[in-house]
Amino acid sequence: MADEAKAKGNAAFAAGRFEEAAGHFGAAIALAPDNHVLYSNRSAAYASLGRFTDALADAERTVALRPDWAKGYSRLGAARLGLADAAGAVEAYEKGLALDPSNAALTDGLAQARLALPRARGGDAIGKVFQGPDLWTKIAADPATRAYLDQPDFTQMLREVQRDPGSLNSYLSDPRMVQVLSLLLNIRFQNQNGNEAPEPAPSPPAQSTPPTPPSPTQQPENKPREPEPEPVEMTDEEKERKEKKAAAHKEKEAGNAAYKKKDFETAIQHYTKAMELDDQDISYLTNRAAVYLEMGQYDECIKDCDVAVERGRELRADFKMISRALTRKGTALAKLAKSSKDYDVAIETFQKALTEHRNPDTLKRLNDAERAKKELEQQEYYDPKLADEEREKGNEFFKQQKYPEAVKHYTEALRRNPKDPKVYSNRAACYTKLGAMPEGLKDAEKCIELDPAFSKGYTRKGAIQFFMKEYDKAMETYQEGLKHDPSNQELLDGVKRCIQQINKANRGELTPEELKERQGKAMQDPEIQNILTDPVMRQVLIDLQENPRSSQEHLKNPGVKQKIQKLVNAGIVQMK
Repeated sequence: MADEAKAKGNAAFAAGRFEEAAGHFGAAIALAPDNHVLYSNRSAAYASLGRFTDALADAERTVALRPDWAKGYSRLGAARLGLADAAGAVEAYEKGLALDPSNAALTDGLAQARLALPRARGGDAIGKVFQGPDLWTKIAADPATRAYLDQPDFTQMLREVQRDPGSLNSYLSDPRMVQVLSLLLNIRFQNQNGNEAPEPAPSPPAQSTPPTPPSPTQQPENKPREPEPEPVEMTDEEKERKEKKAAAHKEKEAGNAAYKKKDFETAIQHYTKAMELDDQDISYLTNRAAVYLEMGQYDECIKDCDVAVERGRELRADFKMISRALTRKGTALAKLAKSSKDYDVAIETFQKALTEHRNPDTLKRLNDAERAKKELEQQEYYDPKLADEEREKGNEFFKQQKYPEAVKHYTEALRRNPKDPKVYSNRAACYTKLGAMPEGLKDAEKCIELDPAFSKGYTRKGAIQFFMKEYDKAMETYQEGLKHDPSNQELLDGVKRCIQQINKANRGELTPEELKERQGKAMQDPEIQNILTDPVMRQVLIDLQENPRSSQEHLKNPGVKQKIQKLVNAGIVQMK
């Protein structure tokens, strides 16, 4: 009865009736609750319906029943990816590939998951210290942090940082997390009053046993393979169809061989013959389309792809095959594009391909087409004379303190001429007046990139960094500008202002709120994180605290001295 329900579910799934398929698989599970294949099939049905939470539950049950079955991890990865857990999906696909390295579905899934991974956040580098095997033991052994393990909200934070090091930044406002970070890095951070946090003293191990990760699931005994269906007698018609399929496959292999030799005409003949023998396989069409694409016969390629998509839908072909046909059609359309508008249909075709199957190659081609469209639009719109007119309009509005209007005209000027550093400098000044510091900083950096000798770019960038209270970075910017224009008074004044602010912090004249804000910004700086996690620098900092005289040797090293000064400027370390 369970097999009968499973067969009905398979038939419904193949027909695209996923809700019905899930129902049949559920009925089969009720009759055979330990059959891992049933949970796997229902997970696929739920995923097709977009019910990824249900798909995840079934995938986890599949893996629990058969942890040595690679396909279960494919289901697990798909469900996690559907729930936007790209990191968890990568983990699942990698586990599956460890069991079956040649599995195409797992390989494709891993590629998709890696593409979906978010850009590493600022706390990743320093957050990795929380992933040490003795994390819980260290916290439990120290009297200053031991009690935190009895606080559910803190242990939840700790597990989140272990799972995702990049989440550390969101918890740095919690003094308990700062205390634990100090313990793990063996560094004294300054508290809000400007004093150093006490060095954690060694103590005997705590009485309570720290939480430990769950032990791996025990491997079940090898289960017997499911019985293969017994062969049935074939009719003469079925035998003929089978023979034609075999002949078509041989023609396809011959076509593939000719294609590799770049004998395109012969390849087309073989693929055409294969299509005549077997019209139930659209791969012959997509292969011939690939040959036409290689030959530059783009219209013929598009025709074959359209037929392949239409025929594939009639046959309910694998969505990957339909995606492949659409991708090749999009590529041909992109090759035919003469203007920016011509790329629209190619981009739309790539997008349709991705709805069928999201794979890295199609995504790359889509990105290439969008980039080419944008470049053509820029070329079609390029007009330096009109750009100068728009810049002058922006200048007039800036003088009138109508900054939004000025930004509008500067933006139009850059569309007309994106290589003018003066416009980026002017728009950066507008953004600064409007308080849009990140946008202003981006424009100032682009100005410097286009003309490294243009001093205004450095004054704009330095001023924005100063307003953002990143005094050490602002001073570096001003000093870089002075290399190109040593007598520039704006740059010289900027350096003086930065030195005043840095000295103010060194003298302990910052309020607790200012110190906390400054340290928080510094802890998100990747350069600061790299310094604090460098084993050599950690030892230098310890020596500075415990043996100031002998530590003077460290300061003779220019590289070490520069890094120490970076920490001092950022407010992390005070030198007395």
